[in-house]
Amino acid sequence: MHEISAADLATKLNVGEKLDIIDVREDEEVAQGKIPGAKHIPLGQLPDRLNEIDKNNHYYLVCRSGGRSGSACGYLEEQGYDVTNMAGGMLDWDDEVEK
Repeated sequence: MHEISAADLATKLNVGEKLDIIDVREDEEVAQGKIPGAKHIPLGQLPDRLNEIDKNNHYYLVCRSGGRSGSACGYLEEQGYDVTNMAGGMLDWDDEVEK
């Protein structure tokens, strides 16, 4: 599984790269703030919402600590998606958040 640090992902965003980010946390966690522009798809809803994810795009997956997003990456890779896990999750995110 591919991984990226929170700092490296923030750098990509801050230099203006267009990134597709999926936050797999639960609603109450996302309400506390998410990475600007991230799409919210809770982990449990992922299998039912694959139609919202384009197989032609690369996605960065995020959760609280990196565990659930790692599981999501494994699942999506099995389905043929190109994904990268943000290691450390939002606990390591020191950049801007949107609510």
